[in-house]
Amino acid sequence: MTVQKDLFRGQPVIRIHVEASHTPPVRLNGVAWVRPGPLTKRASAEDERMLVERRRSRWLPFDNHPVPGSCTHDLDMRLFRGTYLPSAVDTQVIEENGRPEEQQLASLNLLSPSGEATVLGLILLGMDPTRFFAGAYTQFVRYEGDSVDSAVIDEQELRLNVVDTAQRLEVLLKGHTHTHLANVSGFRERSQPDYPIAALREACMNALMHRNYESSNAPTRIQWFADRVEVANPGGPYGQVKANNFDRINDYRNPSLAGAMKNLGYVNRFGRGIGRMRAELERNGNPPPKFDVNDNSWVVVMRKTK
Repeated sequence: MTVQKDLFRGQPVIRIHVEASHTPPVRLNGVAWVRPGPLTKRASAEDERMLVERRRSRWLPFDNHPVPGSCTHDLDMRLFRGTYLPSAVDTQVIEENGRPEEQQLASLNLLSPSGEATVLGLILLGMDPTRFFAGAYTQFVRYEGDSVDSAVIDEQELRLNVVDTAQRLEVLLKGHTHTHLANVSGFRERSQPDYPIAALREACMNALMHRNYESSNAPTRIQWFADRVEVANPGGPYGQVKANNFDRINDYRNPSLAGAMKNLGYVNRFGRGIGRMRAELERNGNPPPKFDVNDNSWVVVMRKTK
């Protein structure tokens, strides 16, 4: 989108130019809109079918590519119906349209027009994402000490889609977070966790959203030491994001996955993740997070509160 000053019939105006999306249909508050003439209206089932067809001739980001050999049987349709569809599409639209599930999946970039599941569909809702993408899982290790040579207290591999991984991580992170009493003033005390859950969640969800699913077989890693937590994902800065501006500029290696995770409430798509992480850690009394960013990976280190 570009915004600039211009003249119209001799009068100063603001001209806004919005490029057409490469991955239609685009939804606002769960509703897709079309403008077939002078009027703007809700997209009908036929309108959305035509928009999906239009994607055939356009360049697509990796997470919108169809995956050969896949189909709707590789997607968890229970999860789609009960969790994702209500978060992505307005309830009234779902009730009015009554379209086939294949068409619903295609309109949300989860299924290609040819009937193959997309990368997004398999990563977000796949029955077994690692069948198609070897690194599409999360490895969690809790160590007794402060190095990888320490004894392992807990180790888990979450070979799940993003929705199920988010649910499992919520339980896992809370289960490993210890809380102690901290003095506030005088005889007053308050419960203080070693790490704020919101910061841990933000780091993990950002890792799942931004990681490289296309050319890396390495998992997303969460290493929990006695004095810190490290969250690492394969895939360095992407697009406009560089090692020296990652906290100010945002770009998306997996734009459709980012949109889907925003629909589900897992992330904010407007580049506020790092700022929120810093604020939550500061509020809890933890040191600021440290970031190790290179061409091939991204690591965030959060230190335990004193």
